Amino acid sequence: MRPLTHRRILRIALPIVAANVTVPLLGLVDTAVVGQLGQAAPIGAVGMGVVILSSVYWIFGFLRMGTTGLTAQAHGAGDPEEAGAILKRGLLVAGAAGLVLIALQVPLFWAAFAIAPGSAQVESLTQGYLSIRIWGAPGIIATYALTGWLIALERTGAVLVLQLVMNGLNIVLDLVFVMGLGWGVEGVAGATLIAEWSGAALGLWLCRDALVRTGARIFDAVRLRRMASVNGDIMVRSILLQASFTAFVFLSAGQGDTLLAANQVLLQFLMLMAFLLDGFAFAAETLVGQTIGARRASELRRAVRMAFQWSVAGAVLMTAFFLLAGGWVIDLLTTAPEVRAAARVFLLWSALSPLIGLPSFMLDGIFIGATWTRAMRNAMILSVAGYALALWLMLPYGNHGLWAALYILYLLRAITLGVVYPRIPCSIEGSERPT
Repeated sequence: MRPLTHRRILRIALPIVAANVTVPLLGLVDTAVVGQLGQAAPIGAVGMGVVILSSVYWIFGFLRMGTTGLTAQAHGAGDPEEAGAILKRGLLVAGAAGLVLIALQVPLFWAAFAIAPGSAQVESLTQGYLSIRIWGAPGIIATYALTGWLIALERTGAVLVLQLVMNGLNIVLDLVFVMGLGWGVEGVAGATLIAEWSGAALGLWLCRDALVRTGARIFDAVRLRRMASVNGDIMVRSILLQASFTAFVFLSAGQGDTLLAANQVLLQFLMLMAFLLDGFAFAAETLVGQTIGARRASELRRAVRMAFQWSVAGAVLMTAFFLLAGGWVIDLLTTAPEVRAAARVFLLWSALSPLIGLPSFMLDGIFIGATWTRAMRNAMILSVAGYALALWLMLPYGNHGLWAALYILYLLRAITLGVVYPRIPCSIEGSERPT
C-alpha cells in the first residue's frame, strides 16, 4: 500500500474527468458529420441507433464497477494472481454477453422499434446502422471489464489513453467514411465498430501482464459465486436508477414540449456534474477496495475523508459555474426562445445538483470499492420507493415538483447508504493489519 496523499487521489481522479469529456465530443461529431448529408432521416437514425445500443450496453455496466471493487481488494491483499483471474472472468462474461446480443439481434431490434417507432425511412436507416454496430458488442462490453481493472490498479492514465484512442479513431473514421467516401449512416456505424474493437485490442494490450498469469483460479466456484452476487446486485441497482431517470423524462413529456425540452437541456448540467464527480467516486472505489483488501480500517476512513474533500471542492466550483454561467450554457444548447425562457425558470434546480448529488455519488463509490453491493441494492430499492411516493405527492406542483422529487431520490440514496457506511470500516477493524 502506497501512502494516501492528495496527489495520489488527484492522479486517479483527473484522468477520469478528462476521459469523460471526450464522450459528448464524439456524439457531437457523429451528429455534425451525418448532418452534412442535408437530410433529417440520417440524423434521426444515428440518434435512435445510439440510444438503443447505449441502453442495451448500459445493462452490462455492472462489469466495470464489479471488476473495480473486486480487483482493488485483491490488489490491496497482495494477490496479483486473483486480480488477474478477476479480469479473465470479466472478459469471459463480456464475450458471452456479446455473442448472445449478436444472436438475439433480430428480436432485440424488433422490440426496440415497437417501443420507440419512427418513420419507415428512419427505421430502415437505423436497422442498417444497428446491423453493423451490433458486431462490436463483445468488444465494447469487454472494454468495461478492462477499464474497471485498470481503475482498480490506479492506472487511470491508461484509461484516458484508451478513451482518446477509441474516440479519436472514431472521429477520424467518421470523416473518412462519411465525408470522404460518402457511406452515410453505414459509414458512421462502421467507424464506431472499428473504434470499439480497436479499443478492446488496446485494452487487452494495456492489461497484458494480468492475462499471461496462470488461470487456475478462473473457474473457482466460490469466487465465481461472489462475482455473480456482486454483479447481480449492481445490475439491479443500476436498472432501478435508470428507471428513475427515465420516469423523470417521461413525466416531463406530460407537461408539454417546451418543458420537456427545457428539462432535457437542464439534464445536461447533471451530466456535466457526473463527469467531475465520477473521477473522485472512482478514486474512492479504488482506495476503499485496496484498504479493505489490506485490512486497514484507519486508512479506509482517511481515504474516504480525502476523496470527499476533493469532491466537495469540485461540487462547489461547479455550482458556482452553473449559477454564474448557466444562462450562457442554456443559450449554447438551444436557440428556441420559449425553451430558453423555461430553462432559466428552473436553472436553480440543476445548478444545485452537484451539492445535492455529491453524497450519493461518493457513497456509491465507497460501497462499490467495499463490494457491499447487497446494501447498495437494498438502499436503492428503498430510495426508489420513496421517489415514487415523492412523485405522487409533488407532481401537482408541476415541474418544480418533478425536480424536487428527483432530488429527494438523491437525498434518500445518501441517507440509506450513509446509515450503513460506519459498518464498513468496523467490519475489518478487529483484523486490521499493521501499516
